Amino acid sequence: MMNSIGTADARRESVTPGASWGDEEPAAAFKPWSPQEAEVWRKANPSSSPWRVVAAQAVVGLVCAAVAWAFTRQGVTAWSALYGAAAVVLPSALLARGMTKRARNPMAMAAGFMFWEMLKIGVAVAMLAIAVRVVPNLSWPALLVTMVVCIKVNWVALLWRGRRSDKKA
Repeated sequence: MMNSIGTADARRESVTPGASWGDEEPAAAFKPWSPQEAEVWRKANPSSSPWRVVAAQAVVGLVCAAVAWAFTRQGVTAWSALYGAAAVVLPSALLARGMTKRARNPMAMAAGFMFWEMLKIGVAVAMLAIAVRVVPNLSWPALLVTMVVCIKVNWVALLWRGRRSDKKA
């Protein structure tokens, strides 16, 4: 009598390593691009500047502060929203600054990205920690809603870039 573990072992042994399950296409051979092919791809898919995203976050933050002031007619709510925008925009600007510098090799680029991303997170956390001292009578809902909206600008920028490349095709 074979238990469920023995059955699983028997099934596992019957499958040869590297065998296809039948629903996959055979893997195509990898062929590196020539410099000319890479250049054609770069021209067809230009990278967007991180500074555009930072600028869009700043504009959206200003709009959120204006909306907060329009709904509440309280300056403290608008200042709280502006501080929330600054807690996103300033760290993002740090990251953009760090990532627009040229790296010597891919490993340096990856290490640089990790450094600047950690610095960005640290600055954002520090700004939130001192928010109560910087903005008297802080409105946490206004600050947090503005932060979330400004962070979501990254996704809108990605969607916008996708639509822009769809129109070219």
